[in-house]
Amino acid sequence: MDKYIQAPLAYKSIERLNEKLLQYLWQFQYYNKADLTSAHGEPIEIVYPGSLNNNQGPDFLEAQVRIGGTLMVGSVEIHLRTSQWIEHGHQDDANYNNVILHVVFENDKEEDLKFPLPILELQSRIPHLMIERYATLMDTKAFIACYNKIGAIKDITWASWKERLLAERLTRKSAIVFDFLLGNTDHWEEIFWWMLARNFGLKVNMEAFEAMARSIPLRILARHKSQIHQVEALLMGQAGLLNESFTEDYPLLLQREYKFLQKKYALKPIQVPVYFHRMRPGNFPTVRLAQLAMLIHNSVHLFSTILEKKNVKDINGLFEITANDYWHYHYRFDEPSTYKRKVIGKTMVDNIVINTIVPVVFAYGLHHREEQYKLKALDWLEHTPAEENNITKGFTALGLPNQTAYESQAYIELKTQYCDPRHCLKCSIGNAILKS
Repeated sequence: MDKYIQAPLAYKSIERLNEKLLQYLWQFQYYNKADLTSAHGEPIEIVYPGSLNNNQGPDFLEAQVRIGGTLMVGSVEIHLRTSQWIEHGHQDDANYNNVILHVVFENDKEEDLKFPLPILELQSRIPHLMIERYATLMDTKAFIACYNKIGAIKDITWASWKERLLAERLTRKSAIVFDFLLGNTDHWEEIFWWMLARNFGLKVNMEAFEAMARSIPLRILARHKSQIHQVEALLMGQAGLLNESFTEDYPLLLQREYKFLQKKYALKPIQVPVYFHRMRPGNFPTVRLAQLAMLIHNSVHLFSTILEKKNVKDINGLFEITANDYWHYHYRFDEPSTYKRKVIGKTMVDNIVINTIVPVVFAYGLHHREEQYKLKALDWLEHTPAEENNITKGFTALGLPNQTAYESQAYIELKTQYCDPRHCLKCSIGNAILKS
């Protein structure tokens, strides 16, 4: 029992603690449970600590506690100090009428309570080392809180945690797809078109490209897909890129086509600006829209085709696209450049697989309760090269492997959803470090 504190901690220890850690300790019962007694000397036995309540009201619901030989069922409230019950106004809140036990780190003002409520003080029962480890995690300014401990985590812990991180990330991304579903009567091809266009816009023009895709019904694109210049005219025109005075024949042709099609279908150009600045020429919106137009030109029921594919190599083949000849000598209209074929590069294809195809296919499986599509999406991540960015580089600098998109996506989820907001208590890695 030497890992538990046998005498009250120094007062400074409560300043190293917070209520989240106390809730964590109670939820998983990480304290010395031998010979528990209330502040009034009654014997206490924790039959079930209750389920954590993330909504308004007491911290734990439906707990089962035997106090003085009587089994009681109700709520448990957690505080650092007993006096916080009054400070938080719980005595006047009906939500707390069902509390059967007040669990505190320090019982500081028991005599001030105006009603009998069993109090359990944990100050002398919590592992001091755990408090210090938690405080260290919260105080560090490093890339991640556990930077000096993460290398010792067992592979089996990592494997199960990465799988959960991926499931959480794809479930969260699926919420975007489900929002899209609400507005288009379950038309998955249309949804995929919106998501794909959004991806082609990259971070800078993501919103503009999505708005452009939403402004052109897929049925109109399908009607004109055999004529690449008409598809290009629709995409460029709706994005507001055909409003200038051109001198070259090709942009003038697109301008004429767009005016005709805009009037025919009563199309309204988007009002979201499209940006060129601070971008590599190969990522200019004109180039990306030209590639997107060629993809539409070469594809038939693209999402349905992707659903039928078994491995990611077959999917990559669908995106071996080169923009039409005009763009071999241009990055922008009326601005000739040296010859360079505007192909969709491997890095961009991997980006599309990771950020569009996998999330939409996973969402499709989730929506239709078909596990095969969810498993297929995860498998495609495992066979796609890892992303390299500041987050993944941070983890590799700590000695962690980053070979596939399965790993890189897990690291991104870990950093953004757990490490940055310091949710170490909800993290399997943080848990392993605190309990070791």
